[in-house]
Amino acid sequence: MTATVTTPRDAAPAVVDDPPAPSLARLTLIELRKTVDTRSGRWLLIVIALCTPALMPLILFTMPAKEQTLRELFIASQAGPMILLPVLGILSVTSEWSQRTALTTFALVPHRRRVLAAKLPACALLGAAFVGIGLAGSVVARAIGGATGRSEGSWSLPPELVGQTLLTSVVLVVMGVAFGLVLGSPALAIVLYFVLPTLWTTLGEMVKRLTGPARWLDTNKTLEALSSPGVTGVEWARLGTSVAVWVLLPLLIGTIRLVRREVK
Repeated sequence: MTATVTTPRDAAPAVVDDPPAPSLARLTLIELRKTVDTRSGRWLLIVIALCTPALMPLILFTMPAKEQTLRELFIASQAGPMILLPVLGILSVTSEWSQRTALTTFALVPHRRRVLAAKLPACALLGAAFVGIGLAGSVVARAIGGATGRSEGSWSLPPELVGQTLLTSVVLVVMGVAFGLVLGSPALAIVLYFVLPTLWTTLGEMVKRLTGPARWLDTNKTLEALSSPGVTGVEWARLGTSVAVWVLLPLLIGTIRLVRREVK
């Protein structure tokens, strides 16, 4: 019997499987880590975190004792983060291009939509964390105020107010992400984020014909309803309309631009 010898040429080529793609949870953790990779990102997070302890003494020493409720302290604790969180969202997407890390990011994860899908929950988690910091800071401030005799207000805090504040935080930070995606440049996105809504609010107050549409399209007005419990159905509808125009539409346009944008 003659034995058949298999030569390397006759052998079937080896099949090399692609390495498994990183999970969305892992990508989200990476995006959270990247927020502190730059000096600007680290300092922005530090400044946002310091807003609450910086504002609480001001409230304790200036507001009348009977008005120093836990609810008012909690609302005041969110003043700084609500202003700066959109900047965090803008930097989270524009830093890929301004810091020249886009080539590395999209080479490791070629599906750009997955990178964006990780950035959104990462920013939302940071927004939720700062709401938690504000809540803890307001509780501590109310306790200190009560112990020193400066606070005589109620300890009650409606749970729906905390939930609505959390929603506001997420909407604002995602709005920042949307502006960053559309404009690409961090400086331009930050400037236009603050200018355009302010301009729209001013026009809505000065031009009578724009007063009605501003109630539905001005996020400064629609988000203001979330600062108190008992939001009506009309207020929710106005919020949804303004979010669709200022958040969802730019997010869609920015996603299309991200997918098609050439990495240089």
